Amino acid sequence: MIDSESQGSSADRPAVAPAGVVLTGRATVSPQPLATDLRSADDRDKPSRTDTLGAALSDVVGGPVGRHALIGRTRLFTPLRVMFMMALVVLALGWTTKSPCLQTVGAGPPDQRVANWQNQRAYFELCYSDTVPLYGAELLSQGRFPYKSSWLETDSSGRPQIRYDGKPAVRYMEYPVLTGVYQYVSMALAKTYTAAAKIVSLPVIAEVVMFFNFAAFGLALAWLTTVWATSWLAGRRVWDAALVAASPVLVFQVFTNFDALATAFAIGGLLAWARRKPVLAGILIGLGVAAKLYPALLLLPLVVLAIRSDRMPEAAKTVVAAVGAWFVVNLPVMALFPRGWSEFFRLNSRRGDDMDSLYNVAKSFTGWDGFDANLGFWQPPVILNTVVAVLFLLCCAAIAYIGLTAPQRPRVAQLAFLTVAAFLLVNKVWSPQFSLWLVPLAVLALPHRRILLAWMTIDMLVWVPRMFYLYGEGNKGLPEQWFTATVLLRDIAVIGLMVLVVRQIYRPELDLVRWNGRVDDPAGGVFDRADDALPQWFPRRLRPRAAAVTQPEQHAVPDASRDSTVPA
Repeated sequence: MIDSESQGSSADRPAVAPAGVVLTGRATVSPQPLATDLRSADDRDKPSRTDTLGAALSDVVGGPVGRHALIGRTRLFTPLRVMFMMALVVLALGWTTKSPCLQTVGAGPPDQRVANWQNQRAYFELCYSDTVPLYGAELLSQGRFPYKSSWLETDSSGRPQIRYDGKPAVRYMEYPVLTGVYQYVSMALAKTYTAAAKIVSLPVIAEVVMFFNFAAFGLALAWLTTVWATSWLAGRRVWDAALVAASPVLVFQVFTNFDALATAFAIGGLLAWARRKPVLAGILIGLGVAAKLYPALLLLPLVVLAIRSDRMPEAAKTVVAAVGAWFVVNLPVMALFPRGWSEFFRLNSRRGDDMDSLYNVAKSFTGWDGFDANLGFWQPPVILNTVVAVLFLLCCAAIAYIGLTAPQRPRVAQLAFLTVAAFLLVNKVWSPQFSLWLVPLAVLALPHRRILLAWMTIDMLVWVPRMFYLYGEGNKGLPEQWFTATVLLRDIAVIGLMVLVVRQIYRPELDLVRWNGRVDDPAGGVFDRADDALPQWFPRRLRPRAAAVTQPEQHAVPDASRDSTVPA
């Protein structure tokens, strides 16, 4: 891993007389003239020296950074550019994992050809992506505008389904507006390629494959944006963003659905907040909510920390801007096609416990029938919905309590990670690509590289038994318990991350980002270095607790920049 461009050790640098004459008597002379500006970003974290894993990886490119190197002075291989290259490699690998499902078959022009999904190869080749089946299922292949057109849900034999109340099962585009429009633009580009292929000599590629490729290109740009924003949010620990660039989760999930769009908006919103631009932060978060619901969860940490530090005007601007941006994007579709626009909310209300949820894990190992047994087709699971809502509200209350009572104000990323992780754990749906939401937040909240890589690897491997379970035991696939066991292991890993984050909130001296108190919150914006200023009427039990006085442990790591393990 490259940290900087070395300018040579002190022994290699010539002594310079006041008049600029090189003094004699030196054992060696620098092969190049010294730079006029000798400033060095010495406060930057250097993982090749402070982290065991970083030191091992640095051997690939020449070893750890020199002790006397000038940090932050390289012109070509800056940390961000290196991380972009890492991300491009992993994104290319992510596309490669989907490529077995992108083989064009059939005859005729591109719009008459299809992707090769024969014999359920999407499962045993591990190349499934929602993008391909959605192209036909949501009428994009016919050039229809999302939310305007509808279709009837059918069973496996092609017969129309009837709802639990006797009405036809009519379906519309199931995604929020920004994601739906993104699919429409990708479809328009794919059809443009089809039209061009009929006129000039171009490779004949199935239109659905080009739809995937155009969508994937935009998603890759969105993830590069996420890497860029995370690198700025990391402050002096810029190399932490390398875990976002090269996360194992990307391998199977970055092109499975469209969640990278919302992630880019969400982390961009946090960066705007860090730069003390609350209105822009709200706009970006609102756009993220228009692509996926989860960026709205980031408003909770901002409000809690604003209450604690008496920065409510700034937080209010962000909330109002987020609501306004979401409304502006949604208003045209809401007004023109209200039935199609509201499909996203209807779908979420009537969905049962997803196969990746903890509720399904409990059903898998215990034989439990679930909260709502014997429901009709599309009948909302009222009890399950209520349980999920109550559990998440309790989690939000607990996170708010932690944010208000911790001895030192928690960092924004810490509370944001806890909020999103709690939502995923108690929610009835945890689609595999949802794990992308956690990647940048976990890196910013808990920058312990080996721990994060362990969780990301477990999360990546959940995909394998999931696909072979869907392939079916009759096709030499895997039984359900193999899949649900890995889901449970992933959930335990996420809970473990949450426990470590809470531990560091209450023991801030263990927080690597705070650097033994020299740094407060790089992503805090107006919260950074702010004093506690709770209203006078605030209950005492919701006020910060005094920090416990503890004796230093002999085996604790004294240098907070070392992150090879969690100090005891």
